[in-house]
Amino acid sequence: MSAAARTLGCVSRAAFSWKPTGRPQQTLAAAVSRSGVGLHSGARTTATLLPARAGDGRYFVVDGDGARGAAEVGNAEPQSQLCTTLRWGEGGSSTRVRTVEHLLSAMEALGIDNCRVEVSGGDEIPLLDGSAQEWVEAIQSAGLCAAEDTSGQQLEKLAPEIHDPVCVRRDDCFVAAFPSSQIHITYGIDFPKVPAIGCQWFSTFLDANIYSRKIAPARTFCLYEEVEKLRDAGLIKGGSLENAMVCSITGGWLNPPLRFDDEPCRHKILDLIGDFSLLAQNGNQGFPIGHIVAYKAGHALHTDFVRHLLGKTTLDQEKLAGQC
Repeated sequence: MSAAARTLGCVSRAAFSWKPTGRPQQTLAAAVSRSGVGLHSGARTTATLLPARAGDGRYFVVDGDGARGAAEVGNAEPQSQLCTTLRWGEGGSSTRVRTVEHLLSAMEALGIDNCRVEVSGGDEIPLLDGSAQEWVEAIQSAGLCAAEDTSGQQLEKLAPEIHDPVCVRRDDCFVAAFPSSQIHITYGIDFPKVPAIGCQWFSTFLDANIYSRKIAPARTFCLYEEVEKLRDAGLIKGGSLENAMVCSITGGWLNPPLRFDDEPCRHKILDLIGDFSLLAQNGNQGFPIGHIVAYKAGHALHTDFVRHLLGKTTLDQEKLAGQC
């Protein structure tokens, strides 16, 4: 067992453990930036991705504040609305960064294990075109390389591996994980009152190539009839037909064409990958090796599942036989 595996042994649970991959942790070969409008704030912000040392993991620094916010589920707000929000620090001096899921999704899928993300102009990651495609292109333009720690040594990358079935459920929505030799994701959504969306399922294995072609281009979406209510609640101030797909219950898609017939379902997988990346610790892989099955879930249930996976010494009462 590697030293890194021994270090993480204390957080191995009945449902999963950390598995050596035989590959070094990676980081960016060069810095890269992207600017755009924040989905909820409407502010124009810039996110700059910089190389980081092995073992540092992925973390955020907002508007020059020196405090680092680790991209770990312990910093995720449990009830963040329509996005994933990280918050760190104490009381009135805490710092937050919103809408991190698309960027984290791309970094997790492409193998950026260690990265410093500097956010300026506001506290939100730019939405860009509503997908992760521009983040993939940015990462590819910067390139990847093996990360080194403060002593110039590389660290072996570990990956969480599911050993026992686990499920977290809320009403008729659920996220479940099953043992599998590969990362496999199956996701279902159901909008019975919206004929243009309806019930969709998408299932795929996952690697960087599959992600770049089949998942990253899928854009976020919303219902036209909910836009006014969301804006009255102070949300989606930066949303537009240029950065989100908008669907009317009676009129269908307002800004076609879709990139995929099942683009909404694929986007939910994009979100899931970003949210599950919060399982990562110390520059290791976040998304678990296993078959993840989700139905009508969202950011809150995704992150609840990750908390559950980390927070139980035994999961006997939460096995599928007892929960789903």
